[in-house]
Amino acid sequence: MSKIKAKIKFEANTFEIIEKGDFVICSVSKKEIPLDSLNYWNVDLQEAYFSPVEAQIRYEELKKKK
Repeated sequence: MSKIKAKIKFEANTFEIIEKGDFVICSVSKKEIPLDSLNYWNVDLQEAYFSPVEAQIRYEELKKKK
């Protein structure tokens, strides 16, 4: 069975599936995130994160740019 990458619009506390699929890619680690396991994202950047670890890494990167 081939997996299909979904296209998602991230919103506050939810997300909208624009194109059906099985997973999205973490913006930090590049790991596949099954949609049923997707819990971490950034609405402003429209990025998904595999876990709170990757979300924290991105947060720290953005904090350094300020």
